[in-house]
Formats: sequence, C-alpha cells, structure tokens
Amino acid sequence: MNHLTGLRALANPLSAPVPRAKSVIYIFLSGGLAQHESFDMKPDAPMEVRGEFKPRRTRTPGLHICEHLPNLARISEKWSLVRSLTHGSSEHSQGHHVMLTGRSDMPLGFDATKPKKSDHPSIAALATALLPKRRDNLPPSIVLPDKLIHRTGRTLAGQFGGMLGSQHDPWFLEMSPYHPNHYGAFPEYLFHHERGLEKDAGLKFQAPHLSLPQGLSLDRVMDRVSLRNAFESQTQNLTALAGDESFDHTRQAAISLLGNREVHEAFSFEKVDPKMLDRYGRHSFGWSLLMARRLVASGVSLVQVNLGNNETWDTHQAAWPNLKNYLLPPMDQAVSALIEDLDASGQLDETLIVMAGEFGRTPKISTISATALPGRDHWAHVQSVLLAGGGIKGGRVIGASDKIGGYPVSDAQTPENLAATIYEALGIPREVMWHDFTGRPHPLYMGSPISGLT
Repeated sequence: MNHLTGLRALANPLSAPVPRAKSVIYIFLSGGLAQHESFDMKPDAPMEVRGEFKPRRTRTPGLHICEHLPNLARISEKWSLVRSLTHGSSEHSQGHHVMLTGRSDMPLGFDATKPKKSDHPSIAALATALLPKRRDNLPPSIVLPDKLIHRTGRTLAGQFGGMLGSQHDPWFLEMSPYHPNHYGAFPEYLFHHERGLEKDAGLKFQAPHLSLPQGLSLDRVMDRVSLRNAFESQTQNLTALAGDESFDHTRQAAISLLGNREVHEAFSFEKVDPKMLDRYGRHSFGWSLLMARRLVASGVSLVQVNLGNNETWDTHQAAWPNLKNYLLPPMDQAVSALIEDLDASGQLDETLIVMAGEFGRTPKISTISATALPGRDHWAHVQSVLLAGGGIKGGRVIGASDKIGGYPVSDAQTPENLAATIYEALGIPREVMWHDFTGRPHPLYMGSPISGLT
C-alpha cells in the first residue's frame, strides 16, 4: 500500500468536513515575533516587561496592538488573534520543527543541525500528499520565497516530508537569495541585528521564469514527453519495486507548470498594476505575499510564506529600533494589503491566513552583551497568532496571557490545534491517516481545531 492509496482508503468522504477554505496562506515569521511588541502588549506592566512601544487602538472595541502596526489596526474587524498558543521548545531548531509540523513532540533522533528522514512531516508536506492537484498536476503546496536556513548555513529541520517520504516534500520557490549577514525585507528594509540599516545592490528578488528554451515549443516538449513515457513504461516494474514516485511526480508537475498560462502569470510581476505593487510594498515581504495571493488564485491549496530568513525576527538585541524601522513596517504593510486585497475580490472567505513564528519572546527584557542594546530572549510558553479569512470571524481574541505576557491564563492552545484548524479549513477528514516510508499509519489530527474563531 503506497502513501496515497492508504490515505484515500482511510478517508471517508461522508465524514469529511465541508471545506471552509479553498486555500491557506501560512505566513511564518522565522526567529520569533515578540508578543509584547505586536499583538499582546502589557502597558501596565513594569518597564522591564512592557518595553518601549505604546499600544494603539484598533477598530475592535477594547483591542489594542502595537503602535507600529497602523494598517492592521485599521482593519481589525477582518482578523482575529490567538494570544495563548504554547509549546515547550524554546530553541530555534526545535521551535521551527514544532510550528512547521504542528507537532509539539520531538521525533526520535532529532538533529538540530540538519533535516532527517525521521523528522515529522511538515504541514506543507502533508498538504502535498493529502490534497488533490486541482489543475493539471499543479502542486497542492508551495513554500516561498526560500528555504529556512540558519546563518551558519545549515538548513532547518521540519520543512520537508520527513517520515512521509521526500516525494512529498513541498515545492520550494527560491526567489530570495540567502545571505548569512542580512535580515529583513530587502531592499528597503534590509538590516543587520547589531549594525542596523544595510545596503546591498546585489540582492534581487527573482520570480521564477517559466519559459521554454528558444526554438522549443510546448508541442515539441509534449512530443518528447510522449517518447519519454514510452521508454519509461519498459522500466515501470523496476520503478514500482524501488518505490520511488518522486521523479514522475516532479516531472509531471513541471510539465503542467510549463503549459499553464495562469501559473505563468502568477509567477510574473510584469503585468501587475504598479499601484498593487505599491500597496503590498516593493520589498521582499510585499513581493512574497503578492506572489502567494496570485498562487492561491491559480489553484494552489497551501502556500507557506517565510517572511524573513536567517531567523530575522530573533530580536535579542536592539529590539525596538529593529522592529520599528525594519520589521514591523513591511510586515504590517504586506499582510494588511493581502487581507484587504482578498476581501475586495471576494476571496477572503475562501482563503485562510495564518501568521505565526516558532515561539514568542521572554517577558523580561535582557541584553546579550555589555555593548548590545536590549531585546528579548526565546520564549515558547506563549505567543500570539493572527488568523483571517477562511470562515474566521474578525475582531475576536482567543485566550489570554498573564499580566506579564509569560504564560497562558485562559484557553491555552497548542501547535497541534493550530494545525488541526488548517486541516479542517481545507476539508480534510479527521480520521485520515498518513503512512510513513515503512508503511506505518499515523493520525493526521493530533489536536482539535481552535474553537471560537468561526
């Protein structure tokens, strides 16, 4: 029994939830967004807890967020918050694995220095395996604008198929070049955690160019594919024995991408209204979310958008100038533009937006050296998560943290519940099982969808 056969056999269509969303956009803030400096401010706490920023009123009565999120404050009736998400992994590698897989437990043999075949599969990988290809093998799940890579050059675990098998790795559209000493939304908001503003004219956001070599038409490509198929049929039995479906899956998807005009347009900014580019922001955060918006419009079921590589949101030092000048403005601009754009087009109800990081930040302000400006350390015990669209009612707050923003005091939620919220929105039945590369079955739902949001 292969992975997909097992999944289909165990899925009972009669019990499948009605999908609330056609697509999900999972915005991931690598490094860990500080709850005190964003969506769970503590203005009455001591200075060493509350920090430098002031709260701002939103359009939701009684809801205040950071003063440097004016655009999101203006449209608060379109999104909701979970202020009580918690898990136990306060290190980056473990935290990434937890929040990208929706699993709080560490897999046996977890290695913080590299991905392994024994890792839990990512939410994006499970979507790749479980969700149907909506149009001509268009991949169900795409990650952009790059893989998550630590400044030391190691690729972070939790982004891939892991035990599900590499053939179900999500597609990675690598458009934003990795650099070990650059952070933020280049070019306008490029910075270094210690030095501040950076400039690098060599950094380019490169949308994938899906074109055929000169003189090679799509018909000729399809002719070559037919010939290749005839040849490969002779080795079909050997391939089946080897259990390797990844090559055929990738080849078919690549062919469909070449022949899909909508996808070509989704991958190009050439025909985008300049006013739209200005609204999202002419920087890597804005371009990434605009790309995600166009991909879900073309039929991709789940798009994970990594807003900031190299643990950009890891504000150990100079937290307030870095957040004020380089991180909150492009995030606020791009995320609010995405929500408003989808709402104006009538597609917000069918697109679930989730924004989270691997953890929150410590209640108490600290410094990492005698010369560094202050910031906050890692803190997995509580973080704030923003959700919008896909049947989510706006203007709601689920759960609460204590008076210093350290631990949940009501309605604690887990990464498993957040993942279940995504799966339910996409209409995946709760009894679905996925099979690892040895054939063992595993439940998809490890928690319950977050109640009170719909």
